[in-house]
Amino acid sequence: MKRSMLRGRRYDQALSIAELAEIARRRLPNFVYEYIHGGADDEVSLLNNRAVFNRYRFTPKTLTDVSQRDLGRDLLGHRVSMPVVIGPTGFNGMVTQDGDSKLARAAADRGIPFTLSNASTEPLEEIAKVPGGRPWMQIYFYRDHDYVEKLVNRCRASGYDTIVVTTDSAIYGNREWDTRNYARPFVLNWRNKLHVLSRPRWMKDVLYPHGVPTFKNLGDLLPPEDSSVQGAAAEIGKHLMPSLNWEDIRWLRDNWSGNLLIKGILSVEEACTAVEYGIDGIVLSNHGGRQLDSSVSPMEILPEVRAAVGDALTILLDGGFRRGSDILKAVLLGADAVLLGRTTLYGLGAGGQAGVDHALGLLYKEMDRTLGLLGCSNLQELDRSLIRDACAPQTVSPA
Repeated sequence: MKRSMLRGRRYDQALSIAELAEIARRRLPNFVYEYIHGGADDEVSLLNNRAVFNRYRFTPKTLTDVSQRDLGRDLLGHRVSMPVVIGPTGFNGMVTQDGDSKLARAAADRGIPFTLSNASTEPLEEIAKVPGGRPWMQIYFYRDHDYVEKLVNRCRASGYDTIVVTTDSAIYGNREWDTRNYARPFVLNWRNKLHVLSRPRWMKDVLYPHGVPTFKNLGDLLPPEDSSVQGAAAEIGKHLMPSLNWEDIRWLRDNWSGNLLIKGILSVEEACTAVEYGIDGIVLSNHGGRQLDSSVSPMEILPEVRAAVGDALTILLDGGFRRGSDILKAVLLGADAVLLGRTTLYGLGAGGQAGVDHALGLLYKEMDRTLGLLGCSNLQELDRSLIRDACAPQTVSPA
């Protein structure tokens, strides 16, 4: 009998993130799914982010007692249940109504942080009220420093303890598959308009009764008539800051005493500079393959960065994580935790908050199983002896 993946639409029957992604594709309009799924240019970075995990092979131990296992660890002053953070993704209200809140609640239930995007469709103050949550806030630097300062003050007043500043989006990447869905900027072509009509449940969920969602944390930056997702997307580009540099990071560090992470670093040199500027942590990231195509995968640079900075920085990374084994490979190579973007959005698109919880549950079970099969009881027992780079020359001890 020919193999086939799950063909239904029940998120709770999905056995993998890949199956959740397929369910989300069936439930969402094409233009929404393409926004989540696609990458820049020829999608070389997007594909390499997944392919790189095949480079690394486990060398497990046996004959160890792994009857009791624990995936928890301390991360930036708080205990997390597993080495995972839900990363910042914009336009979540287009996936499902109150998409940001659903992601935040799922994260809180699982004991991990949730990172709210600067381009969210819910106010940061509301996300801060999620019971048991630990929200982080992602920001972009815009030409208007007054806006950034107001946003930082709102985070402080709402009890956020971590800001993640994204530095790889001073210029928009070229996402051709996204563009093909539109007759002109942010106006769907007829093919996609017809496809939306084939998704009545999505229309009722997202568009009823208030219409297209609006951005809730860009009010000080955008005129009222451009606060919708379509209008703001064009307007934001005018406010991006191509001149962003380390002095802007210094200014932010001086204005924010909480945890400060830089997201978008992909070089050892910049990681070392972050230490000099008093940054608490970095997120190695190529923006999920959505910005500069053919950029290095964060996994490829991770060992060099950890070797260069030692314990001076908390190191996180994102890009292509679909299995619990992927996450533990990153931990073995020096990561403190990983950020999830598409992975939890597939869950959100497939089943709302419950779908996100299902995605996180799948990853937890895979990590727990992999940890035990590696011969370890906790993350502290993981070390480089348990993994090798299959593409690197292997030394052979003399007989």
